[in-house]
Amino acid sequence: MKGWETGLAAAVALCCAGVLAEEAKKADRWEKSMEAFEERDAKNPPPKGEIVFIGSSSIVGWNLAKYFPDLKAVNRGFGGSQIADSVQYADRILLPLEPRIVVFYAGDNDIASGKSPEKVLEDYKAFVKKVHDKLAEAKIIYIPIKPSIARWKLWEKMKAANALIAEHVRTDKRLAYLDIVPGMLGEDGKPKPELFVKDGLHLSPAGYELWTALLKPLLIAE
Repeated sequence: MKGWETGLAAAVALCCAGVLAEEAKKADRWEKSMEAFEERDAKNPPPKGEIVFIGSSSIVGWNLAKYFPDLKAVNRGFGGSQIADSVQYADRILLPLEPRIVVFYAGDNDIASGKSPEKVLEDYKAFVKKVHDKLAEAKIIYIPIKPSIARWKLWEKMKAANALIAEHVRTDKRLAYLDIVPGMLGEDGKPKPELFVKDGLHLSPAGYELWTALLKPLLIAE
């Protein structure tokens, strides 16, 4: 093999190795979080057949014991996650709990990462299928992508994704869409500052109080 060919082959091999390493890194991104859930469950088994909250940081920050003291609810949020991540790890952290109700918030990070509204819908459908293939009667309550100060420039795409999911939800009585959007917007049509912490993205106690007030009737009715 000529010198330049050897160099080219080495460069290609190095590039491929880099791509594989990056993919492995992405695949392992949540492994520690998953192991933490599993270790916690082994020490203190959570209730089965109850309510599981899953999704990104808006779920992580929701103090379920505080806001839903009379309900048996388990938090399975992992911050920064996208819908596809919940699909990927449902077998490990969601389905074994056999929930009768799943409260799902994700999609925010999806749009922020560049995914289209159509892709968000596709991933949402994959999540629903993953749950219903194992738990046919489970109710899935989707909390749509919230309007936030930090990501306001993405709101039109987020609204489009929400609309697509809302339309799909109407096709299945096991699905519900909790419209938190109107309550999060002020008279000027923009996000209410008091509903967020300083970063303008994550919810403040007032934000969680709003979400809780809207969600609780759906949980109690089931």
